[in-house]
Amino acid sequence: MTIWAIVPVKPFTLAKSRLASIFTPQQRKDLGRWLLTRTLDVLAEVPEIARTLVVSRDSAALAMARKRKVYTVTESGVPNLNAALERATEVARSFGAHAILVLPTDLPQLAAQDVQQILKARNGEAGVVIAPDRHERGTNALFVNPPGHVAYGFGEGSFQRHLCYAREAGLQPRIVRTAGLSCDLDTPDDWALLQTAPTLLQVA
Repeated sequence: MTIWAIVPVKPFTLAKSRLASIFTPQQRKDLGRWLLTRTLDVLAEVPEIARTLVVSRDSAALAMARKRKVYTVTESGVPNLNAALERATEVARSFGAHAILVLPTDLPQLAAQDVQQILKARNGEAGVVIAPDRHERGTNALFVNPPGHVAYGFGEGSFQRHLCYAREAGLQPRIVRTAGLSCDLDTPDDWALLQTAPTLLQVA
């Protein structure tokens, strides 16, 4: 089975806007670049991932990806994460992807074994795996086999939405919870929590 990872990336100038109270605009741009670099590094350590694809409207993010021999899709039109993911999925399918892992970049504790936990949850079977955030509201990773089996529903309340989409498709979704997948970085509270892991807070 050929598995592709799709990594959506906001423009670095808009990165982590909810952290504006504690970081300067330049620091938030640097954080966005660091998170993308780290996510691509982690995915490169997972042999089960055949290809990684970055979808973004930010030319700098796309350039960073291409330097790492990562496929890219340029987002255009009105910003819409789910539409961008659908387009990226079609590209991956056209290159032979049998399954898709959608992985946002804002997971500073992510490790290769977290990604492998998701892939092992289905063990090659058709279906859906969801990794919720620590509040059980958002979706921090979504595995779909085959691609397009369920719709993308990222945004506020996406965890429950993806559960519903899977069940409507006649599937029993599997849930994976790990520290690396549950702790995202969106708010000052998230940042405060992550300071308990100081080695992960070095932003290049």
